[in-house]
Formats: sequence, structure tokens, C-alpha cells
Amino acid sequence: MAFSNPSLLSSSCSVYSRLNPLLFSTKRRRRISLSRPHFIRFRTSHFSTVAGMGDSGVFTSPEVAKSFDFTAEERIYKWWESQGYFKPNFERGSDTFVIPMPPPNVTGSLHMGHAMFVTLEDIMVRYHRMKGRPTLWLPGTDHAGIATQLVVERMLAAEGIKRVDLGRDEFTKRVWEWKEKYGGTITNQIKRLGASCDWTRERFTLDAQLSRAVVEAFVKLHEKGLIYQGSYMVNWSPNLQTAVSDLEVEYSEEPGALYHIKYRVAGGSRDDFLTIATTRPETLFGDTAVAVHPEDERYSKYIGQQAIVPMTYGRHVPIISDKYVDKDFGTGVLKISPGHDHNDYLLARKLGLPILNVMNKDGTLNEIAGLYSGLDRFEARKKLWSELEETGLAVKKEAYTLRVPRSQRGGEIIEPLVSKQWFVTMEPLAEKALQAVEKGELTIMPERFEKIYNHWLSNIKDWCISRQLWWGHRIPVWYIIGKDCEEDYIVASCTDEALEKARKKYGQNVEIYQDPDVLDTWFSSALWPFSTLGWPDVSAKDFKEFYPTSVLETGHDILFFWVARMVMMGIEFTGKVPFSNIYLHGLIRDSQGRKMSKTLGNVIDPLDTIKEYGTDALRFSLSLGTPGQDLNLSTERLNSNKAFTNKLWNAGKFVLQNLPPQSDLSACKAMQEFKFDTEESLFKLPLPECWVVSKLHMLIDAVTTSYDKFFFGDVAREIYDFFWADFADWYIEASKSRLYQSGGDSTASVAQAVLLYVYENILKLLHPFMPFVTEELWQSLPNREEALIVSAWPLTSLPRQTDSIKKFENLQALTRAIRNARAEYSVEPARRISASIVANSEVIQYISKEREVLALLSRLDLQNVSFTQSPPGDANQSVHLVASEGLEAYLPLADMVDISSEVERLSKRLAKMQTEYDGLMARLSSPSFVEKAPEDIVRGVQEKAAEAEEKLTLTRNRLSFLQSTVMVSN
Repeated sequence: MAFSNPSLLSSSCSVYSRLNPLLFSTKRRRRISLSRPHFIRFRTSHFSTVAGMGDSGVFTSPEVAKSFDFTAEERIYKWWESQGYFKPNFERGSDTFVIPMPPPNVTGSLHMGHAMFVTLEDIMVRYHRMKGRPTLWLPGTDHAGIATQLVVERMLAAEGIKRVDLGRDEFTKRVWEWKEKYGGTITNQIKRLGASCDWTRERFTLDAQLSRAVVEAFVKLHEKGLIYQGSYMVNWSPNLQTAVSDLEVEYSEEPGALYHIKYRVAGGSRDDFLTIATTRPETLFGDTAVAVHPEDERYSKYIGQQAIVPMTYGRHVPIISDKYVDKDFGTGVLKISPGHDHNDYLLARKLGLPILNVMNKDGTLNEIAGLYSGLDRFEARKKLWSELEETGLAVKKEAYTLRVPRSQRGGEIIEPLVSKQWFVTMEPLAEKALQAVEKGELTIMPERFEKIYNHWLSNIKDWCISRQLWWGHRIPVWYIIGKDCEEDYIVASCTDEALEKARKKYGQNVEIYQDPDVLDTWFSSALWPFSTLGWPDVSAKDFKEFYPTSVLETGHDILFFWVARMVMMGIEFTGKVPFSNIYLHGLIRDSQGRKMSKTLGNVIDPLDTIKEYGTDALRFSLSLGTPGQDLNLSTERLNSNKAFTNKLWNAGKFVLQNLPPQSDLSACKAMQEFKFDTEESLFKLPLPECWVVSKLHMLIDAVTTSYDKFFFGDVAREIYDFFWADFADWYIEASKSRLYQSGGDSTASVAQAVLLYVYENILKLLHPFMPFVTEELWQSLPNREEALIVSAWPLTSLPRQTDSIKKFENLQALTRAIRNARAEYSVEPARRISASIVANSEVIQYISKEREVLALLSRLDLQNVSFTQSPPGDANQSVHLVASEGLEAYLPLADMVDISSEVERLSKRLAKMQTEYDGLMARLSSPSFVEKAPEDIVRGVQEKAAEAEEKLTLTRNRLSFLQSTVMVSN
């Protein structure tokens, strides 16, 4: 076939009459004059898309626009969506490709993390759609319990309203109103990035269907004994009044203090005391022991005795020994406050120590703190230290860098607190998730994250799933009024079912009330791959067609908190791993490798970037990373890829301007007769055409393999290099010798056919990365019978001619050698020079056939280019070039420069260079300079001297050659 879609070049030009002429200019195309006066002139081709696709106002041709207009992106996107291209299509196959989009928070605003996942997932989706697979990218948003409630509470506070004053139902109503008004912001921004999701299937984690799935999951886990209620250590947010997940806690290094406090030994003298060092003295009211290392000789005599906790009216705690204590930290004595420190809590449970909670839910101290009761935790710290100083129990306070846990949402300091919560027993779920990777049912990319995944699941802790919020999925548990909450409760799918169960157990007059807490947002997110497809209704059409999904793509930072939980829940509830591949991307950093932050002022806004550089340049820049590795993003990279967009546009302009006009039926037919899908047809092509088509076929195979392996950075670089280095820099330039010089229509036709074939395939390969500009350009090409987004992917294993590749590489080497010589002798760009090409008969045969290409690319005088098997007679007056083994060139020096003038110029330059070199050597010969000057200064002078010496040698050699040429000439 001539093109990947055989119909792209039909057997006649009659189709052109169906094309929309409104998209194209009727001006005569620009002519490029070469050294010879004869060239073929082509009038404007009124090419466009077939009827129904090139609707006026949607697409613009490069023939009428100087560059791609970024404002066209939204028009193109709406057109795609209106045509239904984002929906799965089963007409070309049944092997589905499905990606569940990581649901961004409904409160979110687009940042580079979103841009990264949208880019990578859209690349996968567009590629597999073009491969003919029914492709579903299922979008949605997360209700984001804490974040959303916090946003609405702040909004109400600005009106002077408190959440508790409204009541739960009214507050929830206000949140829904906010969601309806502002919740679509992030969705519209994601569309701006070109995300080809099926928006008709968009989901929200609080939708009725997904809420039903959440309740079903809770009930099933509870029935299996995997959900329980208990008091355990959690991350507590005093301002938000809720437990928060580990993911929602961010640690920052901040200046603080280490407080040294005396704990007197009960029954001992005034000299018998232990000094503890703590960063949180206010928690001493919750101390239940003081621990030392069993091998610490300083304190061995006190082990087994009692210590008096300061400021507690003589409360005693045991002095114990445990290897957990670090002898070298602080004083080597550890106060154990199990109610307010994660490590102390674990140690207390191991040793059977009591757990005291001295803090209220709002961060104030409770009645256990005595006179400090009611004080804010930080206020209590100041007062306590002051009074410890007054009583002589304060030893010292020293500066110390703290690792402070802060709420990701509110920014406040998180308090470790023992609280009554609902938990999921994770170990039995984790075992199956571990086996999925072990059996090869689940692949994690990059592979190194498998070890991290396995380690986390092998050491997993039970999951706290309750949150003390009003916005979210209410925990489906009802309590019996008048009964113990921990012992008497009902788990049901709704209030009516709960009441029915309660009446059966406690009688008709029983009264019940629902647990006020909601489930952790991550609980509903863990069900995302299957709840969005209809589960628990396993007979749902989408569930049967699209589950399990194909790929889960997200940032490596939530491998545990979301990805692993989806794997566990998917296996538990459906019996299948929810996706077969996990692709993890890294973080986006600035050009210096720093994390983007408002504090550093280095945040790059995606929407601002799109306005300045275009969506395609941003996407291409983000795609160049390596899986799992952080990517440094810079304006230089964005500028470079914006230039790539422009180059692609200008190449399209060139191709269009050099296709035959619609009225020239014979030229159309001649162009369409060229085929490229068989070895026979390929081998008949002239050398440059055979070379570029062969390289294209190799590229198609290489990038298809890389696409399939998820090596998107490799794909981007391979296409970029081929387009820029092979197609634009070499073939387009070489084609001008066919298009603008004498040689007949047949010579032009082959170039036209190859230009169109290669260019349209480049657009196909590049479309998943740069969808907007490629679709715009595709629509401007002749006879587009379908949109690029749904066009067929290029076939693989097409023929290639390795011998022609080697031959053309020889031609390239010869051209480069001549170009370098011209540059070295400062030959004016417009000046045509003579050349004698020397090689064996075989090489001369194929090189001489392309003399017009060689002359055009090297700026040679075509009438004075000779091909011989031996050096020319004036070889000693020529510049001798060795292009490759067995291929040489002789360029008459007189053609390139005025030898006498050049000798004079070089002589003056040589004298000046010698003076500069002598000056440098004089400094280096001076002992006072070498011994007294800074080492880097001396090294700099040495480097300059070495460079000057090298230039001197080159200039002397060139001058000597020119002088010898003058003598020979005389």
C-alpha cells in the first residue's frame, strides 16, 4: 500500500471536488529559486478534509496560517467530543483497553501533577484507540472529605456562620451547593490538557451508585470480621476535629527546642534524679513509665525503682529498661507517654503499660493535667516550662530542629492521639495482593517499586477508616439507644434495614441512631476501578465489558495509600486483580531539581504555560521523563518544544505547497501510483526516497515497541529525532531538487508521494503526544476520510532497504564534509563552488545519480561537479576531504577564497595570535605568578595557553597550505 490507509490516495483526483475550499488560501505559493533557472511551478491545491469533517471554523490549514493558533485547541477538543470519538468503539476489535483516571479532588485546581498524569494516560489511550482497541478512559472526581469540608467551612466563616450552628443536614446541603457551583473547575481544566476521556461516564465518589458500592464493601468486610471498632493511636487534627490518614500528614523540619527536665527518684536523696530530654514537655502528664537502656551503666541502679513525674503532685511511674532506648540521644532517658507518641504507644502495648490521654479533641489539655486543664497545648508548654524553672526541675532548654507533622489540608500541627475509631484488618487482604505480583498477574513499572510494594504489604498495619466529618460516606452502623456502643450496634445498608434488624433483636420499641462519623475518602477511592463500572452489580454491561481494567497510572507517592488498597479491594470483592499494569510517574521539579513551592516562587502553572507555549509543547515536555523518576521542567525545554510545534507546522506548509493542484489530474494520478508496502516498490525508489521511507518504517517498528513497553520518553525522542534530523533537515531539503529543478513531472511525483506518506505517518506516530497540532495538520492534508484521533495506527514490519540507508549516509557524510570546509574557509552561503568526487565505480554510480541533491545540499556549482576514480590534476591546489572510507572530495581552493587576500589576512591573524600566546607563556614562566597566584587562576591561564597553541598550529598549517598553493599556481 502507498499509505497506512489505502484510501488516502485514491485512484483519481475527483475526491478533491468534495473538499472545503474555505480553509485554504488561493494565493500562488512561494517559489524557491535555486542555482538553475528551471523548476516546476505548482499552483495552490485546494486540499482539505472530506465533507462533514472540515467544518468551517474548526480547522485551519498551514497554507493560510503562519503558525498553529493555540486558541484552536478548545475548538478541536469540542469537535472531538461532539463526534463521540472519546467513547469506546467495538467496530475494529473487542480487546478492550481501560484506564480508570485517578480522581482529582473536587476542590482541586490544575497543577503540574495533574498535567503529568493526564499527559501520560492520554498518550496510552490515544495510542490504543488508534490501534483499534475499544478504549475507555473513565474520568471522575473525588469528594475529598477533609479538603471540601474545610473549603466550605471557611466560606461560611467569612459570612459569620459556624458549621455546628447550621446542623449536619443543612451543612451537607451547603456543601452540595458548593460542589454544583465550583466542582467542575478541575474537570474543565483537565479537558484543556486534551484528555480524551469518555465524559458521558464521568463519576463522582458520592454518586448514588458509588455510594451503594461503598456501603456494600463495608457490610461485606464486616460480615467477614475484617472491620472492627477500637481505641488506637491515630493522627488527630485538632482544628478539623478528625483523624487524618498518613497521606494527609506532611513532615517539615522546623526550629524548636529540646527541654531537659529532672525526674526525681522516689525515696532517693536530692541527688537521685533522672534527666529526660523531650521536645513536648506538656505530654509529661501522660507519662506512664521512664525507660533507660539495660546496658547504660549511668542508670542501672535505678532500674526497678519509681520516678516522680514533675508537676503532678507526686505521681509515681516505674523506671524500666528496654533496648528500644537510644543511649546516645539526649540524656539517654526516655519518658514514655503512650497516649501521645506513636513509638511510645507501641512500646506500651508491648510492655503492658497503661495509656493516659491528657488532651482534648480540640488540642487543649484535659483534667488529667490538673491546673493546666483547659490550656491550649502550646500555651501549656510555655507555662509548664516557666514553672519547672521556678521549682528547680528545669535543667536547660536548647535549640533543636524538629520534624513537625502538619496537616496537609489545614497546615496545623497534628497530634498523635488515642481515639475510638473503625479499622480494617489488613493482613489477610495484603496476602492476596502480594501473591498477585508474585504470580505475575500484576506488573509494577518501574520494577524497583515492587520491592517497596512488597515491603509495605508485608509489614502492613490495620487501616483507620473513620473520620469525624460531616461530608462523606456516613458509616453504615447504627447504635441502640441505652446500650453500649461497642457491644450493641447494627451494620446495615440503610436506616430501614438497620431498624428492621434492631427490632428483631431488641423489640419493636427499640430506638436507633447512626454513627456520626464518615469513612476515609481513600475507602471509596479503593473501590474506584470497579465501583465506577457498576459493581456490586456484576451483571452491569460496563462491568462485564471493561473489568478488569488495563493500566493504573499515578504518582509513585501514593503507591501504598491508594494503589495497593485498590489491588486488595479489587481481589477481595471481584476475585480479580483490578488492573494488570501499574505505571508510576515521578514528581515535577523546577529546572534546578527543586520541589515546586509557593515559598520558593518556582511554581509553574499549567494553564499559564498552555497560553504561552501551547498544550502540545507542555505535553511533549512532560512526556520526556523516565517512569518513576522526577522530571525537571524548565522554560528552556518548553521553548524548545514550542519550536518543535512550529517546525512541524512549517513542514506541513511545505508539503501542502508542493502537492499537485486539483486541476492537474495526471500529476495527481502519477503521485498516487507510488506504493511503499512491498520490497519491490521500495527498491524502485531513488536513493533519498528509499532512505527516508526505510527510516520511517524502522521508526514505526521502534516506536510501536516502545509504546507497548510504556517507554514514552523513548518514543518522544525517537520521533523528534527522525522528524527533525532525517525528514526536515535532510529529506525536505533533498526533495527540493525534485520539486524545483528540471527533471520532469515523474521526478516531482515521487517526491510529492514520499513527502505526503512520510509526513502523514509522522503525524500518526506523534498524535498521542501532541494531539492538537497533529489533528489540525492532518485535516489540512488531502483526502482525509477520518479524523486523526480515530485513524488506523501505521502497520509494522514494512520493508526497509538497509543498503540504501548506508548509501545515503555516505551522501550525508560527503555533504557534511563539504559544508564544514565551506564554513572553515568562510565561503559566502550563496557562492557555488566546484568539486571533484573521487570514489570507486560502485560508489560513483549511486552518488552521481544524486548529483542534483548533492549540489543543492552542499551549494555546489552543478555544471562543475565531476565524478572520477582518481584525484583530479589540480589536487594539490584543492582542499582534500575524506567523507568516509572510499569516498573523497577535492574542492578547488580558488573557488572558495581569494588566495592572496586570505594569505594576507591569515598572516596578520597569526602575528596577533602569536603575541597573545607569548604573553600567556610569559606569565606561566614567571615563578612569582605560578607560586603566588590562586590555583584556579593559574589553571585558567594554562588552559588558555593550550587553546592558543592549538589555534596557532591550525592557522600555521592553513597558511602554509595556501602559500604552497600560490607557489604551485605561479
